[in-house]
Amino acid sequence: MTDTLWDEFHHVVNMTSNELEDWLRTRSADERSEELPDQAGTPTGQDVLRVLRKRRTDLTTEDVKVMRKVVDRVREQRRDDLEPTAGEAHWRHRLMSIGHDPLKPA
Repeated sequence: MTDTLWDEFHHVVNMTSNELEDWLRTRSADERSEELPDQAGTPTGQDVLRVLRKRRTDLTTEDVKVMRKVVDRVREQRRDDLEPTAGEAHWRHRLMSIGHDPLKPA
């Protein structure tokens, strides 16, 4: 893994692990139940959360794949400068589920 990918990942994932965990739990909760924190949200969201909680030296090959996937997905849906922009709520929520809040300053 390159240092560049680590830096890119932490640039596009602009939510802290606590913010992401809270968001995933909020998105997964409904009026009848709430999932356990380690099961809330999408599988990719949970993968991002695991990567955020690791040190660079502890990353696995799978973590590197997740990081590349997230960087690519955010870059596809955003401009390169990642300036805050409002969009439709479902677009923002989808990005937030992988750790990127488009309304948060880069």
